[in-house]
Amino acid sequence: MPTPASLSPAQAAARLEEFTVIDVRAPGEYASGHVPGALNIPLDKLPDALPALKSASARGSLLVVCASGVRSTRACEILAGADIEAVTLTGGTSAWEGDGRGLDQPEGARSTWPMERQVRLAAGSLVVAGLAAGVRFPAARWLSAGVGAGLVYAAVSDTCGMAAVLSKLPHNRAPRAVGDLDATLAELQR
Repeated sequence: MPTPASLSPAQAAARLEEFTVIDVRAPGEYASGHVPGALNIPLDKLPDALPALKSASARGSLLVVCASGVRSTRACEILAGADIEAVTLTGGTSAWEGDGRGLDQPEGARSTWPMERQVRLAAGSLVVAGLAAGVRFPAARWLSAGVGAGLVYAAVSDTCGMAAVLSKLPHNRAPRAVGDLDATLAELQR
C-alpha cells in the first residue's frame, strides 16, 4: 500500500479551513490539546466511523492527526482501504505545537502524557520490576523477556497492545462532553 499523502504543519495551517480534521488519539490525549477544529475518533473506533467519514470526505478533504504521525498514517491506510481519501499531518500535534501553532483544549480538561510516553514508562517499569524480582525469584525475569518480545512485535506489526490497554485507563478518558463518539459521528454526517 502506498504511503499516505502528508502535509507539514505550515501547509496544513494555511489550508486548515479546507479540511475536516480528525484526531485519532485517545480521548484523554485529545482533551489535553488538539489542532483547532479537530474532531476526535480514536484509531480503534475508526472502523465504526467509516460511513460518517465517507460522508464527510464527499464534502471536503480529511486531515488526520495524532501525536507524532504514526497513528494518523495508519488511519489514512485504513481510510484508503475503504476508498476514503485523507492526508496526514507530518509530525502530528507535536510538530504542530513545535511550529508555534496553538492547540485547543476543552474547558476543564486535564493534560495527560502522550500515549507513546505512557507506553515507554509502563514497559520500562515492567522490565525493571522483572529484573529486580528476578534477583529473588529467577522466573520473574520472564516478565522482562515478555515485555521485550511485546515491544519487538509492536514494532514489526505497527500495533501496540500495551497502548490499547493504557487507553482504557481513567486518566486517558476525556470528560463526557469531549469523548462522545456518537455526537462526533452525527456532526460528520451533517
